[in-house]
Amino acid sequence: QKKGKIMFASAMNAITKANAVLRLRHRHTTTTSGIMAGCSFSTSAALSKKTAIVALKRVIDYNVNIRVKSDSTGVEKQNVKMSMNPFDEIAVEQCLQLKKLKAVDDVVAVSIGAKSSQITLRTALAMGADRAYLIEHPEEERELDPRVVASLLKAVVDRETDTSVIVLGKQAIDNDNAQTGPFLAGLLDWPQATFASEVAVDTDAATATVTREVDAGLSTIKVAMPAVLTCDLRLNKPRIANLMNIRKAKKKPLNVLPIDSLGVDLNSRITVKSVIAPPPKQPGIKVANVDELLDKLRNE
Repeated sequence: QKKGKIMFASAMNAITKANAVLRLRHRHTTTTSGIMAGCSFSTSAALSKKTAIVALKRVIDYNVNIRVKSDSTGVEKQNVKMSMNPFDEIAVEQCLQLKKLKAVDDVVAVSIGAKSSQITLRTALAMGADRAYLIEHPEEERELDPRVVASLLKAVVDRETDTSVIVLGKQAIDNDNAQTGPFLAGLLDWPQATFASEVAVDTDAATATVTREVDAGLSTIKVAMPAVLTCDLRLNKPRIANLMNIRKAKKKPLNVLPIDSLGVDLNSRITVKSVIAPPPKQPGIKVANVDELLDKLRNE
């Protein structure tokens, strides 16, 4: 009986050792193949990963009544509700739709302004953007002209390895310049499609077919990617971020870049001499007949 117990114990020890050897070999094989697979996957992903960059601006909310400063140097921004430029919201939504269609893999939001502009970037992250850059401009009252803004955006594009498309709102509702997109396309030497109301991307051909809203109606063009797009009002309807995504947005990466670190000439070529409020709207009048109406239209 004692001899049987010894033989049984010896057999169990042998089995344990064999299992340990098998586990060690399996772990080595799995680790090696896992490392190789990881390297292969990472390299492939880095080469094939396409980024969409969306530019945002924090402006006075469109529901606020604008007040001109008493010295006519600009408009009042203190204690005024600020929000994302409405056309930029459309640009964010367009990037998210491109990601859903697998035309891009990564959506990066970029804004220029004071620390308060992080609120605007967090809104874009809550909508679905993956990460963000804030080009910190402490002197927010000193407006940057479109050429400077485009140069700063180009500096961010140069940091990204594989930008497939840059999407902007067609204009900001505070100055209505509509120049940043074309400036940026010129600096990058990329094709551009402005005032887009419909976008269809062919990933195989690396082209985008864009329907543009122009004075004469609609114009459809095809541009090669990478390209710069600016969004018109009817392109899409921006989504509203839910509470869960707002919480998730707080953990998404937001890199702050000092504006002086990008090597861009910040001297503006545009000087605003004065800002004047429009004259108050005159009350309407009633006319007795058509002849009196025609007379007033011709002579007043």
